[in-house]
Amino acid sequence: EQLAEAACHSDSIRELTTVQQDSVTDKVPVRSKAERRPRARLVNKATKPMENTQSRKVTDYFPVRRSNRKTQAKLKNEEQSHIDDLIKNNVEEGMQVKHIEGKGRGVFAVSGFRKGDFVVEYHGDLLDLTEAKKREAEYAQDPQTGCYMYYFQYQSKTYCVDATKETSRLGRLINHSKSGNCQTRLHPIDGTPHLILVASRDIRAEEELLYDYGDRSKSSISAHPWLKH
Repeated sequence: EQLAEAACHSDSIRELTTVQQDSVTDKVPVRSKAERRPRARLVNKATKPMENTQSRKVTDYFPVRRSNRKTQAKLKNEEQSHIDDLIKNNVEEGMQVKHIEGKGRGVFAVSGFRKGDFVVEYHGDLLDLTEAKKREAEYAQDPQTGCYMYYFQYQSKTYCVDATKETSRLGRLINHSKSGNCQTRLHPIDGTPHLILVASRDIRAEEELLYDYGDRSKSSISAHPWLKH
């Protein structure tokens, strides 16, 4: 019985729908196809053409980052200026003098040096070749006079740094060794050459500072046999 009743309700609904549709048709006349107006198409005039993303650069999206790294030339200039200041102010740091049994005085590193570091200036009187030979002849008269004269070439001219006179400067006390841990280098300041010593390798604390005097002449080796080592 419930199913029959449901079917009955269904028929009434269908009838009601038909009636409602008929009533709407009665109120609104049906137009023929010829009377129907064509619908206008909407055109968005404001539509922009798509951008070609392939032609854009990375810098259009991200700001340019400027490097704060210093150039090699700038770093070298700063290093040269630093050495200039050390030489002009007679700065001698990180070293101490010790007495070595059977050898005499020697200079030792206190805190160590890294390869390429400035160690000390070989300070003395800067002489031309003529004056240097005169002094060398005078020193030869006294067998007790040590070997403290360093000859070198600068701008096609021979010079000599004479550090024979006893002073408190440490460069003159650094001993000789063919396998030293320092090497000499020319460092001009305002056109005047200066002899400096730089670390040829990393130098540990408490290690003696040594460099090769470079004199291999028979007369020098005869007078100073330790030059052979």
